[in-house]
Amino acid sequence: MRWDSLTDHADNAAHVGEGGDVRPTGPAALFGAGAVVSRTIDAPEFRGITFHEVRARSLVNKVPGASRMPFEWTVNPYRGCSHACVYCFARRTHAYLDLDTGLGFDSQIVVKTNAPEVLRRELAAPRWTGAHIAMGTNVDCYQRAEGRYRLMPGIIEALRDRANPFSILTKGTLILRDLPLLREAAEVTDVGISVSVGFTDTALWRTVEPGTPSPAARLNAVRTLTEAGIECGVLMAPVIPFLGDSPEQLRDTVRAVAESGATSVTPLVLHLRPGAREWFTAWLGEHHPHLIERYERMYAGGSYAPTWYQRQITRQVHRLAAEFGIGPGGRGAPRRAGSVRPQGAGAAGAEASGPTQLTLL
Repeated sequence: MRWDSLTDHADNAAHVGEGGDVRPTGPAALFGAGAVVSRTIDAPEFRGITFHEVRARSLVNKVPGASRMPFEWTVNPYRGCSHACVYCFARRTHAYLDLDTGLGFDSQIVVKTNAPEVLRRELAAPRWTGAHIAMGTNVDCYQRAEGRYRLMPGIIEALRDRANPFSILTKGTLILRDLPLLREAAEVTDVGISVSVGFTDTALWRTVEPGTPSPAARLNAVRTLTEAGIECGVLMAPVIPFLGDSPEQLRDTVRAVAESGATSVTPLVLHLRPGAREWFTAWLGEHHPHLIERYERMYAGGSYAPTWYQRQITRQVHRLAAEFGIGPGGRGAPRRAGSVRPQGAGAAGAEASGPTQLTLL
């Protein structure tokens, strides 16, 4: 594995990657090969997973200006993700370490074991201005590994102690473990929490997101957070064409989101970047081979579904949200990672101004 050549530029590419061939370059490696310890854990929940423990040299990543992301800075304590979502756009980034972007991405997890202490140092630096930091935008910071390594409590404490605004996007119910810390942080700074639930179809969930908590469990987490006074939106992502986009499925999902007490719901249609596209297509061939030609036509123009389709889904979800008494995602506030729409899109203006399509998942 190419640990020595992994730079902060490569780590940024992990969550930006706007379709270009960004490769790790330059002398400033994030960590050296001598600092890597690889281990497997003899426990049922970690069976088949290898953890590569590293000591990071930096943690706060700058998002390049050309990115579609609605934030400028991110923190990613892990690389690779045991959630094993077949559509995950971050799969391609494992290739920077000469790791497999399919099963390797699901089972070869890089853990930045010193993440909290590095973050404290960087937040205390004179050049740091206290900008908003987004987490969970590359791989999930509350994936299974977090149950063992417990990096997030120290990260949240560091942000709390500096009153530094932040947001978290997750599919992991483990976030509830840190509810007391989140409440403390929310007393001194802006804290935005979003939970990703693209659908409530359990059969689809078991095959397309096999390592995640169930949609029902995630919505229970939303309910717990909101009842504790932590505003929580739902990123309805991804809406999967031909598998999770029927009127009945959309209605069931939005109804469940509304019943959870979520403060907003923002639909995002599946996008398939290089790396994720190949893995998703292989999954499709195994589970739904009759859909391959339809997907080839749907995504013939690139990584994103056609604009007309994105607008159609946005209109449907917004209508359902209004019916069930929940607003669509709010406009442009970066601390709400799951509630951002394109500039100029009002609650009723998304249809006219363009589709709601970000690149968080």
